[in-house]
Amino acid sequence: MAAVQIDKNTIAFLKNLSENNNRDWFNAHKPTYIEAHENVCSFVDALILEMNKHDELVNESGKKSIFRIYTDVRFSKDKSPYNARFALSLQRATKFKRGGYYMNIKPGNSFLACGFWGPNPDDLKRIRQDIAEKYTDWNKLLKKKSIAESFGSITGEQVLTAPKGYSKDHPAIDLIRHKQFIFRHNFKDKDIIAPDFLKTANTLYKSIRPFFDYMSEVLTTDGNGEVNV
Repeated sequence: MAAVQIDKNTIAFLKNLSENNNRDWFNAHKPTYIEAHENVCSFVDALILEMNKHDELVNESGKKSIFRIYTDVRFSKDKSPYNARFALSLQRATKFKRGGYYMNIKPGNSFLACGFWGPNPDDLKRIRQDIAEKYTDWNKLLKKKSIAESFGSITGEQVLTAPKGYSKDHPAIDLIRHKQFIFRHNFKDKDIIAPDFLKTANTLYKSIRPFFDYMSEVLTTDGNGEVNV
């Protein structure tokens, strides 16, 4: 695996930006930002190459996968012009592969995540149907060693009560209430700049594959198992 890593200067830049979140400081340190951005782009380029060995991604480059550092303050109470983090999103390719990957690089709040952030209404309906009918399979899946040891429990937003059509006494109601299906792994700053972080991130993303494979099957078939895409 290529020896590409997040530089300690990249983390230092983000720390300094969080303490000096204004345009004058940023403009004065624009060359440092460019170096940090290029460092993260190179890291993500290498990550995409590794992940495409066990998955298939839409993303072609790190540069196109990283979110803007500039914030839209028009509708926010926080008028800080910059988001002092590097974040990226990776999407699985083709309609037969579902789910995505996310990474947040921010001093004191670095993590990677994977799963389903915002299933459309039809997909969410199909997921809940499958949970209700096959919740024992879901329980086994979520307890798989590769998933449980890498991410712990599934997370994500939930409705406050039972969704329409489901009893609050259903044995899988805690899962059925989910609107998002997300797995998260947190990192310390020292983990992010470790020489083997690329390998660590790739291994963690690979460990969620049983869940993605299951969800792809669910979301490309109807309740009778017939292909519907």
